[in-house]
Amino acid sequence: MNAKTAAPLDVAIEFRGVTYCINDIPGRAIVRDVSLTISRGETLVLLGRSGSGKTTLLKLINRMLTPSEGQVFVEGRSTTESNPIRLRRGIGYVIQEAGLFPHFTIAENIALVPTLEKWDSGRIAARVCELLRLVGLDPAEFSNRYPRELSGGQRQRVGVARALAADPPILLMDEPFGALDPVTRAELQREFSALTRRLGRTIVFVTHDIREALLLGRRIALLHAGRLVALAAPDDFLRLDHHEVHAFTACLDSSDGVAL
Repeated sequence: MNAKTAAPLDVAIEFRGVTYCINDIPGRAIVRDVSLTISRGETLVLLGRSGSGKTTLLKLINRMLTPSEGQVFVEGRSTTESNPIRLRRGIGYVIQEAGLFPHFTIAENIALVPTLEKWDSGRIAARVCELLRLVGLDPAEFSNRYPRELSGGQRQRVGVARALAADPPILLMDEPFGALDPVTRAELQREFSALTRRLGRTIVFVTHDIREALLLGRRIALLHAGRLVALAAPDDFLRLDHHEVHAFTACLDSSDGVAL
């Protein structure tokens, strides 16, 4: 498999027979023989229990990890043939608790990648203001604050803004709302759902919460013990006859407003 067999143009990300083993030891596989394509502009949710391989798949996309077997293609190019720094700068990444630099102001956090890409100062300042408004934060109020001065929900908003700063076509999100209180989490889920429709980015979103998966995903990919065991649009996912799907749908009840 090489660059001559790259993914079709309408595919943003593709996994081809991907296995990842700790230290390449076959008996320590975290991800096993995963094949999956993600279309441009799609929001794909990786759903699964803790230890199912969700975050490992995410890290294989931006080459924080490399496959033990198989290949991952991003924008038609194998990640193993890509410069890892250039690859990561072209992919937004949002983690739980936002991962902001505590000694940077909010503006400096958002400006990190554009600064590394040597944008001029005027363009950076305009982009910071644009993104703060996009995520619902007033630039005049928040630009010069530090992360410790923000609430958890506000920090997550800044994390999303930072990930979008250099206008990447792909956004990776690793349980970004998992540490928030239920009310703030629900608010950000609704706002993020509306934001994704406006931006049209390719988004891979990791969660273990089926309600979040049903709300945010165009498709849901369910992982179990490192294997891809189900892949479907939300309505179809609920009807799948698989024991692991049943385990997740059992968490829903009539108050969720989902017809089972």
